[in-house]
Amino acid sequence: MSHSLPLYPVADESLAGLPEAAYAWARANGFRGQRGRLLPLPGPDGALVGYGFGIGTEDGRSPLVFGLAAAALEPGNYHLASVPGDPTLAALGFALGAYRFDRYLPAKPRSLLDLPEGADAAEVARLTKSAVLARDLINTPTSDLGPVALEAAIRTVANSHGAAVTSIVGDDLLRQNFPMIHAVGRAASEAPRLVDVTWGRADAPLVTLVGKGVTFDTGGLDIKPSSSMLLMKKDMGGSANVLGLAAALMDRKLDIRLRVLIPIVENAISASAFRPGDVLVSRKGITVEIGNTDAEGRLILADALALADEEAPEVMLDMATLTGAARTALGPELPPLYATDDALATGLVEAGLTVDDPLWRMPLHKPYGSMISSKIADINNAGSSGFAGSITAALFLSRFVERAKAWAHLDIFAWAPEPRAGRPFGGTDQGLRATYRYLVERFG
Repeated sequence: MSHSLPLYPVADESLAGLPEAAYAWARANGFRGQRGRLLPLPGPDGALVGYGFGIGTEDGRSPLVFGLAAAALEPGNYHLASVPGDPTLAALGFALGAYRFDRYLPAKPRSLLDLPEGADAAEVARLTKSAVLARDLINTPTSDLGPVALEAAIRTVANSHGAAVTSIVGDDLLRQNFPMIHAVGRAASEAPRLVDVTWGRADAPLVTLVGKGVTFDTGGLDIKPSSSMLLMKKDMGGSANVLGLAAALMDRKLDIRLRVLIPIVENAISASAFRPGDVLVSRKGITVEIGNTDAEGRLILADALALADEEAPEVMLDMATLTGAARTALGPELPPLYATDDALATGLVEAGLTVDDPLWRMPLHKPYGSMISSKIADINNAGSSGFAGSITAALFLSRFVERAKAWAHLDIFAWAPEPRAGRPFGGTDQGLRATYRYLVERFG
């Protein structure tokens, strides 16, 4: 073990976990194990000998609570004097809390934690790496992460794991029947594309991941106000989380046939932009009236889901920063989950609770399908009212899924507006650990 300062986890005013010599000091400073609070501990000569760290009561404690310590500590080396709960999650929480996006800033040293006894070092490393991958991509502005750069990032990850990669770019999307991906991205200076990654033995159970890759969303001709456009670099958060998940699964060498489909576009405005009132013919043959060009994510996902569905995968998961309605309903920390299979939904929710990556199941309430009906096409891409926006978006996507044995859609935010345990401010992994844990438990 390297030379490091101890962190003493404390849950309540009994101060159990602190060295007995520090009790009086803690009480004099009002330290009662309040969640996230750090208490510097002086030695007899006044030198710093460690920290008390409040983890809060068991009922309200996050498995990633040590991420709050990592975010608050000065750069240096630390170790846990004791480990409440799962040592792997304790180490992971610390590593995720130490994350900083410093691509455009001078690099600074970060806090490091000696691996607690019993922790799975490989698991901590792969889940940290996958989360950092997703966060770095989401945090990078579109000036440095347009469609070309996002494809390059996908290829780098795929090549590092020996996966095969192909892409369909520009007008080839029309020739190969991906008309909605082409329509959404054709106005941008960088061509739209569909990136297709495959990995694993051909006869293993097929798991297909689909991620929304809108590198920037102006709203199209139904342009967003500037206040709504500020965070739109994160509109590829679904693709970033899917890529992080795929990287973790491949690193784990899970015995599955993995396919990753990422449609990539910039929803820009130019003379060739698609218009409100247009009717697009999808890959599946379903005709779509454009009620709003700012409901573009579901269009590109629909073509990718239709392709994925043709193989009837054992499990198909998609992630997308799809609707503001999801945030209105459940806030930024709790993504809605929609699923065609009860066992899949239950497994994902339970996995998320275990690893502090919560999901909340929402209904695919079919009667709401009338809200996205069209008088001149099979379906409209935008709801006719302000009601149930996340549900109607999921219902739209469900029209393109028929053969998959089980499908789930995660309407994620991919952003932490306020820092919390294991999630500093900014672009964040969301749904990644929950889906990873579920898939490992099912196919591992």
